[in-house]
Amino acid sequence: MLNFNVDHQKCVKCGTCAKACPAMVIDMVYGYPLVTPEKEQGCYKCQHCFTICPSGAISIFGLDAKNSKPLGTPCIDPDNFETFIKGRRSIRAYRDEDLDPALIRRLLDVAGNAPSGKNDRKVLFTVIDKKERLARFREQVMAGIGRLAEEKRLPQGLEFMGHFAQLWKEKKIDVIFRGAPHVVIASAPKNAVSPIPDCYIALSYFDLFAQSLGVGTVWSGLLRWALNDLLPEEKVSLGIPEDHIFGYVIAFGKPAVTYARTAQRGAANVHIVK
Repeated sequence: MLNFNVDHQKCVKCGTCAKACPAMVIDMVYGYPLVTPEKEQGCYKCQHCFTICPSGAISIFGLDAKNSKPLGTPCIDPDNFETFIKGRRSIRAYRDEDLDPALIRRLLDVAGNAPSGKNDRKVLFTVIDKKERLARFREQVMAGIGRLAEEKRLPQGLEFMGHFAQLWKEKKIDVIFRGAPHVVIASAPKNAVSPIPDCYIALSYFDLFAQSLGVGTVWSGLLRWALNDLLPEEKVSLGIPEDHIFGYVIAFGKPAVTYARTAQRGAANVHIVK
């Protein structure tokens, strides 16, 4: 049920909601917006109607406009935002301390607003939010990779992972987790419209919002290989559903380093279609 309701006292009959509806399920009847029962199934659940209504007259899915943050002129200065994006760096040195659970939850809730195929929001964030739990998990992963290396069962092209496991075993040098206290894994059901892109987009939102809160991140391709290609049993131990496609992994925590300036990468590679 959409529970699409219109407060006629607030509605200004502008029709903006009907024009903005990408599924075209809203009709204007006697000047007021209406979704007929036969059109409800066509709703994309995008909330465009709810968010575009200038007077807050529309409610859908039981939502109340009073609980949304008002939008006006852009709240981010473009020049500052450009510097923020260009200044984003991968962090490979972390403080040995947990982040506040409320901060982690805020990061995930914001990342959950990322766009996805068909607005289905099926991305699952699997999080290790305690450094003690991460330490145990690190030992499991490193030991597992070490066993594969000893048994010469590392896949072709991933033999180097054995070296990283050996570095950890002998010198406690952590190349795979980079000493981060937390990790977040994005996965999505195989039957989702676009499971892999959805995971990448959601983690990109997580990554950028983390930077704004002073949280360091690193996209861990090594850990993705370890869990997806070498040790799939660890996905089970983490509780990732069997029908999920593994997206990507971000290690994160409080940075132990601070960068002073943006990098100078030059102009983007661009092809203009004539």
